[in-house]
Amino acid sequence: MQYSSRNYSIIMALALSVFLACAGVVLGSHPPPYGHPRPAYGHHQPSYKHSYCDPTATPTCAVNSTLNYCLEDEEYPEYEIKGAISADHLFAKKYADIPDQSADDLVDMVTKAQEEAFDYSYYTGASTGDSPYDATHWGGPEGYICPSDVAYARPRRAQNVEGKWRVIVNDVHYYTQTARLETCLFPEAACRALAPCYKSHCTQKYVYHRLLSFDPCDAYKGLFIDIYKLPSACSCHVPA
Repeated sequence: MQYSSRNYSIIMALALSVFLACAGVVLGSHPPPYGHPRPAYGHHQPSYKHSYCDPTATPTCAVNSTLNYCLEDEEYPEYEIKGAISADHLFAKKYADIPDQSADDLVDMVTKAQEEAFDYSYYTGASTGDSPYDATHWGGPEGYICPSDVAYARPRRAQNVEGKWRVIVNDVHYYTQTARLETCLFPEAACRALAPCYKSHCTQKYVYHRLLSFDPCDAYKGLFIDIYKLPSACSCHVPA
């Protein structure tokens, strides 16, 4: 079959139109930006309350607390953390924990049973009688010179050293991160069994912990190590 130059031009123009139409369809369906894949069918992207989109905002679990961490969290994003663990090929290298911590391992010359038996219910933080040497200051059973509450705990949410709240990987897929938390029961109170002339007082000490974390405001960051300042001891300070 013979084609005239006019017919050939028409055919080429039609072919070019079809090609451009197909290219438009392909270009019109852009993939999501790198690092932000679309959720799989049937799996909606996690939604968070507006307050959690500000990492400096106090989460619900800490609203009525003076602590910078939460041991319980009703809004803990367990589903999202499970997904982050499954997607993280370096998770095994990032994760570490010693779940069975106690005074037997971390406190010299004090056993777990002794530490758990310490009772400071008698102590008021200072003498309340006519004499500074009454029983509330001098009496009482075995214990630390500065009364404290000790917990081998697994924080679920905490404020990092930059003042931003993060979620801590804990009790997810059997993975835990345990920390020894010791908090003064009577901060700035007189140290037990020391004479008033020393003008002693109990002071809270802290330690920095590196914990595997998750940012509820940006799930695409995945899992990462963050640093937290947590209470570690209640010590007696005697001024000069």
